[in-house]
Amino acid sequence: QVQLVESGGGLVQAGGSLRLSCAASENIFSIDFIGWYRQASGKQRELVAASTSGNTIYADSVKGRFTMSRDNAKNTVYLQMNSLKPEDTAVYYCAAVVVQTYWGQGTQVTVSS
Repeated sequence: QVQLVESGGGLVQAGGSLRLSCAASENIFSIDFIGWYRQASGKQRELVAASTSGNTIYADSVKGRFTMSRDNAKNTVYLQMNSLKPEDTAVYYCAAVVVQTYWGQGTQVTVSS
């Protein structure tokens, strides 16, 4: 069983930056798919960024503003979010697929206009 713990959310003004962290309970080097999702109030959960098979993919809405990175030595993945917009407001979740999908508890990101 993989445990994921997100941190780094908070309140920021539009145009600001935040860095989210996701600490995994096992070696992320062996995880085929690990990514960030978000869910805004009243909306479906959506993929933001993911690392899989050596590639990193991004949702069109965050390309050029968000960057996902991973530190295998710390078993941690990050999501650097720049030029934040009010529409980025959501609960952000880390997810990992190891036979099944595991989710973190989520971290709230609120961007004020």
